[in-house]
Amino acid sequence: MTSSLKFEHLLTPQGIEHARRIVIDAQGMITAIEPASPPYDGVFAVAGMPNAHSHAFQRVLIGVRDAGDAASFWSWRDAMYAVASRITPEQLEVIAGQTFREMLAAGYTSVAEFHYLHHLPDGRRGLEMGQAIISAARTAGIRLTLLPVLYQRGGFDRPPLAEQQRFLYEALPDYLELVRALRERCAIGIAPHSLRAVSFASLRALRDALAKWDGNPDGNTWPIHIHISEQRREVDECRQLHGRSPIEALHEEVGLGPQWHLVHATHATPHELELLRMSHANVVLCPLTEAQLGDGFFPAVDYGAGGGRFAIGSDSNTRIDAVEELRLAELGQRLRLERRVRLGGPDPASSLWALAARQGGRALGQNTGVLAPGYFADVVVLDHEAPIFAGLAPEAWLDAWLLSGSATEIAACYVGGQRHERAPSAARGTVGPRFARVMRELLA
Repeated sequence: MTSSLKFEHLLTPQGIEHARRIVIDAQGMITAIEPASPPYDGVFAVAGMPNAHSHAFQRVLIGVRDAGDAASFWSWRDAMYAVASRITPEQLEVIAGQTFREMLAAGYTSVAEFHYLHHLPDGRRGLEMGQAIISAARTAGIRLTLLPVLYQRGGFDRPPLAEQQRFLYEALPDYLELVRALRERCAIGIAPHSLRAVSFASLRALRDALAKWDGNPDGNTWPIHIHISEQRREVDECRQLHGRSPIEALHEEVGLGPQWHLVHATHATPHELELLRMSHANVVLCPLTEAQLGDGFFPAVDYGAGGGRFAIGSDSNTRIDAVEELRLAELGQRLRLERRVRLGGPDPASSLWALAARQGGRALGQNTGVLAPGYFADVVVLDHEAPIFAGLAPEAWLDAWLLSGSATEIAACYVGGQRHERAPSAARGTVGPRFARVMRELLA
């Protein structure tokens, strides 16, 4: 059974098209975009933003901080471990459900969940924690790519910490069994946590195992996500142990390619930027989290000058707003370079929103992030009555929104053609008290 949505203005790869009807099949895929006439389902619609990097459980850490000169990424990590050690599957489903609803209200219609909270609080193994994420996403209505994380050690040359026991799959065959089981339940990718947590030998073995699963001797087609070059300490330790910075070492030891999605890459060198461009690897930026943790700014202008592109993610989820992520990415480069208008192209089809959405779909390994036939009908509709759009031609709406707006200007979103209201009303009522109770339990 087919359905359709009609919009007065629609952002497609060809630019802003006027009076268009999206034809949608029973699977939620766009089969055609045709001329339309009123009445419309909205005035201005764009592709929903894929959230290319999320840790849903870290939503708990809003307001939890350390203070003083010792505050850093590493002290924040200790606070995160303290919360992670206690979360049950039931609590995780409540937290993730709230987080995913907030994403839908904030412009994200799909999410890549970087999931490493594998084992139960008592150490027993099972699928309960992963299933909690899957169930939360289905109930919320967000499109999910689950990224089960491979986590084997506590640092480049250190054994795992006691606080990391819930994350660990030290034996690769055990991890692959987890991947097989989750693959039957939802769309998935692969996520070696970082070069700190996974050896090059394990990365090569993982690459070869995936290639055999796909029957492709030249490599796998699954999205592979990895944290890399986020902190200067990480870069320094990698240089001391391997004589090279992380991205260079990863490329030489394992081999980068278009299936790789490098999260943060904050301290990439000019040579590493060129390696990323030549290999067609993708970068996933999380500007709000990177700012909160004091990571630094990725050299996005230098990277983009040679054709490099990036997706965005909400990462720690202490602030969820796709517009704010993109605005900080842009304004951060302006501050860094002392010049205006640094990212995105001159027209709506090459705007920062359109470019990040397309790359985000690639990071999820799903056909989303673009409004065109063959892609899911994941759509964000802007509120045409919002004051920031008053008096502007449609061609100027995206610029106004990304520089002066927020999720507040979203009227509704659609996932596979199914409507979700902008306000996270589903997070109220019976869900709200459950979420408040779980937060009290975890922060006590």
